[in-house]
Amino acid sequence: MVDFLAENNLCGQAVLRIVSRGNAIIAELLRLSEFVPGVFRLKDKADQQKYGDIIFDFSYFKGPETCEGKLEAKPELQDLDEEFRENNIEILTRFYLAFESVHKYIVDLNRYLEDLNEGIYIQQTLETVLLNEDGKQLLCEALYLYGVMLLVIDQKIEGEVRERMLVSYYRYSAARSSADSNMDDICKLLRSTGFSSQPGSKRPPNYPESYFSRVPISDTFISMVIGRLRSDDIYNQV
Repeated sequence: MVDFLAENNLCGQAVLRIVSRGNAIIAELLRLSEFVPGVFRLKDKADQQKYGDIIFDFSYFKGPETCEGKLEAKPELQDLDEEFRENNIEILTRFYLAFESVHKYIVDLNRYLEDLNEGIYIQQTLETVLLNEDGKQLLCEALYLYGVMLLVIDQKIEGEVRERMLVSYYRYSAARSSADSNMDDICKLLRSTGFSSQPGSKRPPNYPESYFSRVPISDTFISMVIGRLRSDDIYNQV
């Protein structure tokens, strides 16, 4: 059999690319988490008074016309909104692209699992990949990395802050007019979970299971990966 990680082994190369991307996404999320603009936390009174009327959470989507109408009625708010856009669009775009890459990661992993299931890769199935030493490691890592991405986001970038940044990006960018935008799916995946990393905060009910299940992943795949992790010496440590 051809070496699983050989350049001409499409099955191996596909999952290798997914895992490589996963590590890069986590690195970018950790980098960005150091640069969350404080204004989106709306923690102090001055920020609340100055920006409270132009920074919205996901409640904005229930009536965008109403929110925009309030802004249009006050020229001073429009000026502030435009200034805020110019000052923040660059960092908002970078955060959005990182969030989008997390969603794309799990979509691509799911597609890879579907391709395996449908026999796209000749002589390869989920079972045969998990029997291969490299394949087993990569599939376990692929699932693990997705979980790490979600937890890093929730622990480093608070849910309310994520929502405000996503709404601001939506308002200030072309996402609202782009038909092929994944904005809806990204918002569903990254809406606030209610989790807080503040000392003394209670864990939300059914957390993090409900968070992990926002994008469904094959139960069979998850069960088989857990089975391998329980019974096999994945990295030949023994």
